[in-house]
Amino acid sequence: MPSLPDLFAASEATWPAARFWEQDGFTLRDGQGGGQRVSATTANGPVTAEQITAAEEAMRAIGQKPIFCERGTTPELDAALAERGYVIKDPTTVYVSPIEKLTDKPIPRVTAFTIWEPLAIMKEIWATDGIGPARLAVMNRAEHKTAVLARWNEKPGGVAFVAVHDKICMVHGLVVLPHQRRQGVAEWMMRRSAIWGQAQGATHIAVLCVDANAGANAFYRALGFAAVGGYHYRVLPDQRP
Repeated sequence: MPSLPDLFAASEATWPAARFWEQDGFTLRDGQGGGQRVSATTANGPVTAEQITAAEEAMRAIGQKPIFCERGTTPELDAALAERGYVIKDPTTVYVSPIEKLTDKPIPRVTAFTIWEPLAIMKEIWATDGIGPARLAVMNRAEHKTAVLARWNEKPGGVAFVAVHDKICMVHGLVVLPHQRRQGVAEWMMRRSAIWGQAQGATHIAVLCVDANAGANAFYRALGFAAVGGYHYRVLPDQRP
């Protein structure tokens, strides 16, 4: 099973920031509007109050509001941010499974396809879930990638983005249209993702799931994924939705 650091490395490679750099004990990221994951700063070890302030200033200097990601390895930073008024946002679980668990069934014809570049209908489906041009730009930055389009009841059913790094297949941005849910569409997309990933040499498949999405967490567990870790963000209160 891949280690948690390996999974975070795969997540960053398959959903990459526009740029990142090391500064005073932190890794900072320029997300260019692509969301929290590509914008959040992470600590590389223990840091001082002065280093935290410098990281805040660096984020503001590129037009980003301060946001930190705590992956369970820097509890002292988490406590220091809480003292500064930062609040927890979007606790998320990291799930992983041996890829062969999802390649054991043939996929029905005309059910799920891998396509790159995304078709217009795929972009429209992503847009229903808030995945717009900035996040599509994140996808374009990944190297070994594809997208999945599902069809169900002779209509588009959903989409997902898939990329591989270091034998780990990561699935991001899985969206099923509301009227196509609870019919197995998401499972067929995950299985198509696994088949593609295995063909690229991946031995494991992984996803990140926000804890508040109880249905999605139950879905991944039912597919046989194991929860192996997690993370959360720290933001100032005026940055919460």
